[in-house]
Amino acid sequence: MAATVRIHRPEPGYAPDGTGRGFLGSGFFIAPSWVLTCAHVAMQGEGREVDVVFRTDRDSAAEMSVAGTVVATLPETGTSGHGRPGAQGPRPPVGWAAPDLALIRLLRPVDHACVYVTERPAAMLPGGTVHYVGWAGARDGQLAAVTGDCTVKGMFGGPADAEQQIRLGGDWLEPGMSGGPVVDLARGEVVGVLKSRLDGEQGGTAIGIERLRTMPVPGPAREEPHADTYQAVFHAHDRYHADRHNSPAGTERTWADTQSELPARPGRALSPKQRIDLLGRLAAFPPPVSTRGLLDLLDGLPGVQARDHRPAPRGWRDGLGALYEVRDGDGALELVLRYCMAVIAADRPYGHPPATGAAQSLWEWVRRMADDHLSRAFRKELAVLWGAARHRPDGHRGPAAAPAGPARHRERLFVLLALELRGWEQGRYDWRVSVGDTLGDFLPVAEDVRGTTLADLPGRLGAPLTEAFRRCDAPEGPAVLQVGVGRSLLDLDVADWRLTPGDPPLGAVRPVVVRRSDQPPRSEEWLKERKARWNRTGAAAMRAQALDCDDGITLRVPESETLRALAYGTVPLLCHYGADARPDAAAGLDRLLDSGFGVALWRRRGAGGGAVCTEFHRRAADTVEGTRTTEQLPYKVHELRKGVHAGRIETFWSDGLTLYYDDPHQPLPGTEQLLEAP
Repeated sequence: MAATVRIHRPEPGYAPDGTGRGFLGSGFFIAPSWVLTCAHVAMQGEGREVDVVFRTDRDSAAEMSVAGTVVATLPETGTSGHGRPGAQGPRPPVGWAAPDLALIRLLRPVDHACVYVTERPAAMLPGGTVHYVGWAGARDGQLAAVTGDCTVKGMFGGPADAEQQIRLGGDWLEPGMSGGPVVDLARGEVVGVLKSRLDGEQGGTAIGIERLRTMPVPGPAREEPHADTYQAVFHAHDRYHADRHNSPAGTERTWADTQSELPARPGRALSPKQRIDLLGRLAAFPPPVSTRGLLDLLDGLPGVQARDHRPAPRGWRDGLGALYEVRDGDGALELVLRYCMAVIAADRPYGHPPATGAAQSLWEWVRRMADDHLSRAFRKELAVLWGAARHRPDGHRGPAAAPAGPARHRERLFVLLALELRGWEQGRYDWRVSVGDTLGDFLPVAEDVRGTTLADLPGRLGAPLTEAFRRCDAPEGPAVLQVGVGRSLLDLDVADWRLTPGDPPLGAVRPVVVRRSDQPPRSEEWLKERKARWNRTGAAAMRAQALDCDDGITLRVPESETLRALAYGTVPLLCHYGADARPDAAAGLDRLLDSGFGVALWRRRGAGGGAVCTEFHRRAADTVEGTRTTEQLPYKVHELRKGVHAGRIETFWSDGLTLYYDDPHQPLPGTEQLLEAP
């Protein structure tokens, strides 16, 4: 209650008097000087400026108004206007697309209370009861704080869906309560934000607090402390609660004090006081180098399946929350302490100060917990880990090299976007997004089998692809996007997509390659020949060869026998395929692919005169011959696309270039060849 605030439109000379003048909606202090609310509430201010009104004392009605600025919204723009507080309707409102969250930073320091925010993944489960707080208009025209309880009925959308909303029922929600906190009373944690109410019915929708993990990740150019708003807010949140709990001068009851008086849940690894203390120590460390690095760290712990969480953990507190339900008893505490030692040994992001003091502080906490509760053998194991960690340099990663080459074999993760035409509904496609590795394993991230038009695909895929990229990207460079499509879609301009307005084209952000997902049945001999060509292409000196053009004159692509006789190091080049509407152009690409080539280049936009075509031949040949291995070719083409977007004239020849890159050793899911019994 003390941390719940009102959001008002800034007005000159405005004095908070409890009336509804300029009232936009509710919000709450998530960390010192940070307010979390709904985007459709915050963005009704003037130029991202709002007034935040809150009670200065939980035991009195005295109020204060402080100016604030909207620093971030999810998503950054609404779908159809800014909506209004308490948006109505039996379906999720369209005024501002989910997650519909906004972070407001105060423009001057003030003292205030902060809620405790859960670090657990997906804390709002169907069937549970949650408590809500917000502000709404009373009958006398004044504004009043309103509280109540709702039951979690279910979801709009799946766990990997950016538009996922929690369905609430069992109580009346009033206009103006949008942006208020949703609390899990069983654990005493804020788990969500009220988004909307139903018109004429009880209940509404809320957004899970874990959706904040999908906030944009700053790029390498901004890898300095506090550049990542998500990390800055939650580090401040955890330090706030730890400092209040650990301060010998404090007299107010803290979250940990209250929680410690309640009956402990069976199997709990940490008491509330231990948990607060640990989170404060973790907040003293720089954030993980990347989500992928954090997932790798968690994967190294026994029994942890962090990659199953949607959205993926992003900060050290998120990683800790992923451990809570894995084990019980001493095993749970051992897992937490192993995690702490992994944090101490983890690499640090470039630009952050050393974490020597934080490491020493965390080790002292780990040693004390182990001495009090765990075996001598385990304590010895921890001491060995600490000895190895404290004698190594504080691991700082430098800025990512450019161009970024492929990562080591173990680390080569990629994102797969698979599109499938709905045969009974022309022009609509089902899609799946997953994370794959070189061992042939694929982890699903999101899918939609309701049919999406090509025009709607970029917007619909923005959030799922962003989540998948966050799971794969490393400081050394972005992960490759593989696009698995049928033969008719091999010219799809995915590299030109912009996932959100104002973003660079996708091909300028990361390597994008296309693969064929509808390979017809092939003989075992053909498969062996295809693998042999792929292997030899990677080992031999590559050479580009134009197959449909000679000095600007369009030629017929040779027959399959001629194509199969080409040297293994040949990378076919098609000049006119993208602009040639003749049936033979498509047949020529079919012959090329049927001949077993796993690497080829063509351009979606047609060639101009002979001089332009000659320039394309020359530049493409230099690019291919200057790339030492096939593994580096996607990154080379990525550099060219970045150059086109940046306006570098020397790269303009590659505008619209498509890279076909279909590794036979990494078959797409569902495309493995069936073997017949002899």
